[in-house]
Amino acid sequence: MASSEETNDNVNKINIAKASEKVIHFKQDVWSIFTPLALKFNAVNLGQGFMNFLPPNFVKEAAVNAIFHNDYNQYSHPKGSLHLRKALADTYSPLLNRTIDPETEILISAGVIEGLYSLFAGLLDENDEVIVFEPFYNHYPEYITMNGGIPIYVTLHPQGDTSKTISSADWKFDINELRSKITNKTKMIVFNTPHNPTGKVFSTEEMIDISKVAREFNLIIISDEVYDRICYKPNIHEHIANLPEMWERTITLNSCSKTFGVTGWRVGWLIGPKNLISPILAAHTRIVFCVNAPLQEAIAISFEKADKENYYEINCQLYEERREKFMKILSDVGLPYTIPQGSYYILVNISKILIPSDYQYPPEIQFQTKDYKFCYWMTKEIGVVAIPPSEFYSEENKWLAQDYVRFAFCKTDDILDQAAIALQKLKNYIVD
Repeated sequence: MASSEETNDNVNKINIAKASEKVIHFKQDVWSIFTPLALKFNAVNLGQGFMNFLPPNFVKEAAVNAIFHNDYNQYSHPKGSLHLRKALADTYSPLLNRTIDPETEILISAGVIEGLYSLFAGLLDENDEVIVFEPFYNHYPEYITMNGGIPIYVTLHPQGDTSKTISSADWKFDINELRSKITNKTKMIVFNTPHNPTGKVFSTEEMIDISKVAREFNLIIISDEVYDRICYKPNIHEHIANLPEMWERTITLNSCSKTFGVTGWRVGWLIGPKNLISPILAAHTRIVFCVNAPLQEAIAISFEKADKENYYEINCQLYEERREKFMKILSDVGLPYTIPQGSYYILVNISKILIPSDYQYPPEIQFQTKDYKFCYWMTKEIGVVAIPPSEFYSEENKWLAQDYVRFAFCKTDDILDQAAIALQKLKNYIVD
């Protein structure tokens, strides 16, 4: 039996273990703060963008049937199931105006999150710089730095009178700012359209400007298009990979999460030229090896049935109805907002809401930005959860989000109705 001194020595050895510099600076993420708060205060959760309704029957049935087939319960190829890759090639070839090779130009990932991580692992060298449009999906910078890269930010700014309702098209970047951020270390540009959290659908003109910079400086484009099937008329989602000389330098990412309303399935895909997909596959194989097999089969069948079911048009129409409903709720309260051209988020301007100056916050909120404090207060006192968009900005630019909160309206009417009743209480705190 070990002596007490030996035991203490072992404990001390364990205690001196230190987290990697890659992760030690990470703070508690916004989701692990506000999702538990929703439960604690029994608030309507319009924070995290998950659906509270079931996916279509043809999607569920495909998953059930796949599980009962033994071949789909074993390892799939690291590239992803051939059936799914062929289904994606059939779907995306007409969208990207080319015949996509399912063997060399498509990679299945464990959601877009793992796809992004593998992408940065496969393409970045130490101190490579990556241009990121902000506000951004909050994991972009983390995955860049964990793989040796350095995120460099270009900011979308709302144009016009933000005390009034504006369009997400009014959130614009300065092409001269983008050009000024390019150095001899710049490797790629990451952008997201339709955009989270603004709902912006990048115009063809904006993408032409980005593509000119990419071609001039020989940069890779990472186009996160997970909300491509939630784009509201008359807006049209365009693919930057379709622009002249852009297929050769573009990786397009997407997933089943938003396309089919199954955020827990974690099946995504990357589409691009062989020379870019190949090193990403090399990283992906060593990170997860392969993606869960039965749900790959289910997504393949879902793509094959979606057009026959008129699914995309019906689904987008339902989201448009939810958008209209929630915008009316906000207008009834008297709050200005950004009308999303796509996605299922709405940014709301909270600058005229006055929280009592002596309000008490818990330690994890006390020293946060104004939007964080507002979201905590609203969760506890109003009974509705939103997300503070400062989470989607670089440290130096978090102040730009202080007068906004982000709501997700990917919910059923009864949940939105509950939110409508609760949000009426905000009128008591509006100061004109």
